[in-house]
Amino acid sequence: MEFILDTLNYFSVLMLVVLGLVVIFGLMNVINMAHGEFLLIGAYTVVAATGAGLNFWVGLLLAPLVAALVGLIVEVLVVQRIYHRFLDTILATWGISLVLKQSVILIFGPTAQSVSNPLPGSMSVFGVDYPRMRLVIIVAAISLSVALYLALFRSNIGLKLRTVIADRDIAAALGLNTRAMDRATFSLGVALAGFAGAIMAPVMSVDPQMGVGFLIPSFLAILLGGVNSLIGAVVGVGAISGATNFISVWLSQADTQIIVFLLAMVVIRFFPEGILKGRKK
Repeated sequence: MEFILDTLNYFSVLMLVVLGLVVIFGLMNVINMAHGEFLLIGAYTVVAATGAGLNFWVGLLLAPLVAALVGLIVEVLVVQRIYHRFLDTILATWGISLVLKQSVILIFGPTAQSVSNPLPGSMSVFGVDYPRMRLVIIVAAISLSVALYLALFRSNIGLKLRTVIADRDIAAALGLNTRAMDRATFSLGVALAGFAGAIMAPVMSVDPQMGVGFLIPSFLAILLGGVNSLIGAVVGVGAISGATNFISVWLSQADTQIIVFLLAMVVIRFFPEGILKGRKK
């Protein structure tokens, strides 16, 4: 049971990061290489909030807002100018990631920071004592994922968003403000990453490199499940998180990541369009 809970915990946080990447790529055709740094911004927002005397929950509410604001600035100043140049978006967002990371280092320093656990202790789940904070992470992440799915596929604004994804020119001809949707989508995607970083801050070390540890498996999960597919993203995240926790029982963390990445590349070699080829949800 503990293995299932650990897998579900990793799955939940990774899902938040992956959903942000899928939403941004699906609408804007932008591979956001700075996504890990927006996770970083969320985590350091909590560090700053708790350092200023606010409690963790206030910092958790502020984190996605701060990440979304920074994301909006990045979209307006840089990303909107290169939508139609796919390779340029990769280079530009990679450069943005370096700027954001160095900015964090200049403000907070290169050393790791820590955030006090607001829910210490554990509770019994099916006979297994499991940390309360990690249970909150699981519930919050899954709830947000379900809410996002319902917003995209069961609401009027989701219908408009999917219209833009399907055909931007037709959507504009129908009177939809595609630029406003671009800004909102990019801000939403990075806000999800910011929330993921913030909610993980009490249970892991907050340092300038923490975003990289989530970015690489997130891209692999998307490739495994299929680009532009939310259900595919869920399958990909499940495969990555399950394999990671299963193999880590016998091997070190570094060796586990190497083997998981190699297995993922083998699967991608035989399923280049993803496991759920052709699925759009």
